Amino acid sequence: MAVIPARYGSTRLPAKALADIGGMPMVARVLARASLASKVQRVVVATDDRRIYDAVSSLGEAVMTDPAHASGSDRVAEVAAASDYDIVVNVQGDLPLLDPSWIDLLVARMSADREIEIVTLAVPVRSREEMLDPAAVKVVTDAAGRALYFSRAPIPHQRDREDDFSDALHHVGIYAYRRETLMRFSRLKPTRLEKSEKLEQLRALENGIGIGVVVVDDRPPLEVDTFADLERARQAVRVESSAGSK
Repeated sequence: MAVIPARYGSTRLPAKALADIGGMPMVARVLARASLASKVQRVVVATDDRRIYDAVSSLGEAVMTDPAHASGSDRVAEVAAASDYDIVVNVQGDLPLLDPSWIDLLVARMSADREIEIVTLAVPVRSREEMLDPAAVKVVTDAAGRALYFSRAPIPHQRDREDDFSDALHHVGIYAYRRETLMRFSRLKPTRLEKSEKLEQLRALENGIGIGVVVVDDRPPLEVDTFADLERARQAVRVESSAGSK
């Protein structure tokens, strides 16, 4: 099952879940993309706002969740608790250009390795600016492709070649959880490193929950956080639609 947590409030772009992109609310466009993944049987939007629920219900499945939830993963956990799916994928609601095959890659990795409890994605860092950008979260992995650490800092640091970012990975915030791990994770309190970096996935690592990382040779998907991001997404959809009509 894939769950798309969506809330109405947003500091930098209010009501962004309902922002129009090519004639569809953004969250509905994410729902449509996620529904194209071949390895999920159910895709649902989890929200605490009736406006989002009403906008999505005519296009796909939506459920109302507790408005007191502190994070999207808590909202996903509530939906998972009422289901019996073994693997639950948390898909951000602000990725309108999401590649559905990325969801399939997460599920495939988790199905192939029964010891992994969470799986996420990363793409190569392609510029020094990206490496130094604290908004671009970096992840370092061990030889088996499991996360050692996530940071907003430029890691790994090349002591002898400070301009070399060839080994750096840009984390993409899509996660697949084993259902029981998600239930456990949702009960854990925020941890020291999580609070420092403002990265929820560090709570898992600090509690001994392993995270597998699937590396895709691509660029990070456009994440809509600002009005400028929204305009870029609208332009990309216009180009996509124009190409598809030819």
